[in-house]
Amino acid sequence: MEIDAKVVKELREKTGAGVMDCKKALAETGGDPEKAALWLREKGIASAQKRASRVASEGAIGSYIHAGGKLGVLVEINCETDFAAKGADFQTLVKEIAMQIAATNPRCVRREELPPEVIEQERQIYAQQAAGKPENVINKIVEGKLEKFYKEVCLLEQSWVRDPNRTITDLIGEYTAKINEKLDVRRFSRFQLGESLGEKSGA
Repeated sequence: MEIDAKVVKELREKTGAGVMDCKKALAETGGDPEKAALWLREKGIASAQKRASRVASEGAIGSYIHAGGKLGVLVEINCETDFAAKGADFQTLVKEIAMQIAATNPRCVRREELPPEVIEQERQIYAQQAAGKPENVINKIVEGKLEKFYKEVCLLEQSWVRDPNRTITDLIGEYTAKINEKLDVRRFSRFQLGESLGEKSGA
């Protein structure tokens, strides 16, 4: 059956579950959002959102080296317990996130970490590109391009390189359900041989 993207989005916001889990839940329940939310809770997936207020003070720093030692990534991902940090699922997630950073070179973990001057510079560029159009149209164009910009440079909003239909936030949500703990990408650094200090990525 055809699943409405708007319904998927609302179910995600309500339950904290990933896109694919929401689509599956809706497919299993004939597209009924309430039944889908119940289905997710029964599967233990929707409980991920309830973990948002917990403190993730344990975790691990993972690394990934690529291209014959010419590209490397360090990433810190936090969880709630040392037991979970040593588990196979958590270690797999750390590796996947490190590989994502190596492949896509994000500027930061989340959009709130972008300097205001960077966002303003992007706004001005987009506004100039749309010059000559009505002001309300320009505003919509600017906001639309800004959202696209965030999805390119903010790690959590990027499409996962292994499955572009899922974002990194979706991926983390899926592992949160598996591990049954709050997970948080705290920071990262990406190093490429020969780059200048001003070009190095990190958060």
